[in-house]
Amino acid sequence: MGIISRISGPVIEARGMKGAKMFELVRAGTEKLIGEIIQLREDNAIIQVYEDTNGLQPGEIVVSTGAPLQIDLGPGLLNNIYDGVGRPLEAIAKKSGSFISKGIDVPGLDKRRKFKFNPAVKKGDKVKAGDIIGTVKETGIIEHRIVVPGTISGKIIKINRGNFTVEETIAVVKTRNGEERIRMHQKWAVRRPRPIRTRLPPSVPLVTGQRVFDTFFPIAKGGTAAIPGPFGAGKTVAQQNLAKWSDADIIVYVGCGERGNEMTEVLNEFPSLLDPKTGKPLMERTVIVANTSNMPVAAREASVYTGVTIAEYFRDMGYSVALMADSTSRWAEAMREISSRLEEMPGEEGYPAYLSSRLAQFYERAGRVKTLGNKEGAVSIVGAVSPPGGDFSEPVTQNTLRITKAFWALDASLAYRRHFPSVNWLTSYSLYLENTVDYFNTKVSPEFTRLRKEAMVLLQKESELKEIVQLIGPDALGEDDKLMLDTAKSLREDFLQQSAYDDVDSYCSLEKQYLMLKLIMSIHKLEEEKLGKGLKTSSLQKLKFKERIARMKFSREIRKEVKDITLLAEKELEQGVREGLI
Repeated sequence: MGIISRISGPVIEARGMKGAKMFELVRAGTEKLIGEIIQLREDNAIIQVYEDTNGLQPGEIVVSTGAPLQIDLGPGLLNNIYDGVGRPLEAIAKKSGSFISKGIDVPGLDKRRKFKFNPAVKKGDKVKAGDIIGTVKETGIIEHRIVVPGTISGKIIKINRGNFTVEETIAVVKTRNGEERIRMHQKWAVRRPRPIRTRLPPSVPLVTGQRVFDTFFPIAKGGTAAIPGPFGAGKTVAQQNLAKWSDADIIVYVGCGERGNEMTEVLNEFPSLLDPKTGKPLMERTVIVANTSNMPVAAREASVYTGVTIAEYFRDMGYSVALMADSTSRWAEAMREISSRLEEMPGEEGYPAYLSSRLAQFYERAGRVKTLGNKEGAVSIVGAVSPPGGDFSEPVTQNTLRITKAFWALDASLAYRRHFPSVNWLTSYSLYLENTVDYFNTKVSPEFTRLRKEAMVLLQKESELKEIVQLIGPDALGEDDKLMLDTAKSLREDFLQQSAYDDVDSYCSLEKQYLMLKLIMSIHKLEEEKLGKGLKTSSLQKLKFKERIARMKFSREIRKEVKDITLLAEKELEQGVREGLI
C-alpha cells in the first residue's frame, strides 16, 4: 500500500511502495483505477493508469494486487469485444451503460455460462504442460481445445465430462508436489510470451485473397507485415479485408488508437459478415480488442499485448491466427506521451529511445511453431503504420521496416486515382518470396513464380518508360515499348486493382490469380508475335477481347472465361493481321 504524491496525466507517483514489483497491477485512489508499475525508485513507484485520472488527488491510497497485468483465457473469448486491458465491453455496457465507469471490475470471461466439456484423455493417462485434455464446441466454427496450463505434469487421477463453468474443476492431475486442479480457464501475464517447443520455417503462405499481396508480396503463416500509408490511403480497409478473407483459423483485430468512427465501423460491420468457408458469422472465429484514440492513452499501449496474448493462446491449441494491429503508430504515440511525462531523454522526433526494442518485442511474438503439446500453430502479425504526412522516413515506419519481412507501402496518389488496394508495387517488398516458392510451384502451378517475375519486370519497365514519355512524348516510343505499356496497364487495372465491395472480386483464390496472370502474360506474348506481322498497338483497345480481360475479375467461372478470352484473342489478332485492319 502506498500514497499518491504526484499526478501527471495518466502517470502517477506513489511513495511507500516498498516490496512492490515491476509491472505489478495496482488499484489507485478511492475509485480504484487500474494501473501498472513501470518504474521503481527505492520505495517510490511510477504507475501508468489505464483509466481517466481526472478527479484523482495526491494523498489517496494505492493498493498492490500482487499480480501483473493479466487476462482471462478460456471458452468465451470468441465472438467477444474487449477493451485494451481485457475487459469485455458488452458486460461493461450491461453494468455501467454506454460509458465505461471508472474502476469498474468485470471478469474477462462469463463465469456463469456453462460449456459442454468432452475429455480427450482418461484416468491414468500422463499429461504435461501444453497437452490437450479435452474440447469445448465454443462456436459453430471453432472447437476450443483445453490445454494443460503452466508447468503442470503428472498423471490424470480424475477427469469429468459434461457441462461446466470456466471456474469448475474438469480434471485433477497428480504431480510430484501434490494434486493440481485444472479448470477451463487460465490467467496469463500479457507482457510475457507464452512458451513454445520450437520454431518452424515460414514456408506456408497466409492466403489473403488479395491479388497484390498473394501474388507479388506474400506473407507466410507466422510472418510479420507492415502496411504504412498516409491518411485516406486505405490502411483500415486493407486490414479489414485481410481479417475477412485470410485463411487463418482465428482472427484477432486490435484497434489500438484509431479514430472512434473507424472502430465503430468495424464493430458494426464484423457481426454482420459471413465466414466464406462456413457461411456462419465471421465473429464466431474473431476476437476484437477495441481501444480508440479518445480512450486512456496507457490502455492503448497495453492493448497490443492483450491482443497478441490471445493470439498465442489459440496458437497453442494448434490454430493459425492472424493478428491485425491498427495502428502501431498510435501505440508508439502513447509510448511517447508516457515517456515525456516520465521526463525520459527523448529520441528521434520525441519518441523514447526504446521504441525499436518495444516494436521488436511485439513483432517477435509472431511465428510458426511447434507448441508444447507438439501441435503446429502460427501467429501472423500485420501492423498498420500511420506516418504523419505520409513520410516513410519517420521513426515508427523505419523501425517497423527493419523488423517486419513484408512491407506493403500504400501510395496516396494511387488512392486518389481510385486504385485499391493502393499498394505501390515499386516500393513494396516481401522477404518471404523465396520461402514460399515451393508452395506456390507445387500447390498452384510450376509456372507461378516465373509469371510473377515476368509481370514485375513489366511493371518496373513501365515506370522507366513513363519517365521517357514525359520527356519526349509517347510518339517517340517503338511498337514494342507501346505494347509493354499496354500490358503493364492491364496488369495494373485488370489484375492489381481489386474491389473490396464486390461479391466476386473481394476474394480471389490462388487458382484464379494464377489463371488471370497467365492469361495477361500469354496474350502479351501473342501480341509480341504479331508485332512483326503488322500489328499496331494503337488499335488494340478496339478489340473485344480487351474488354473481356477487363471484366474477367468479376467472373465466377474463371477457367471457362480464360479459355473463351484466349480463343477470342487468337481469332481477332489473326483476323486483324490477315485483313490488314490493325
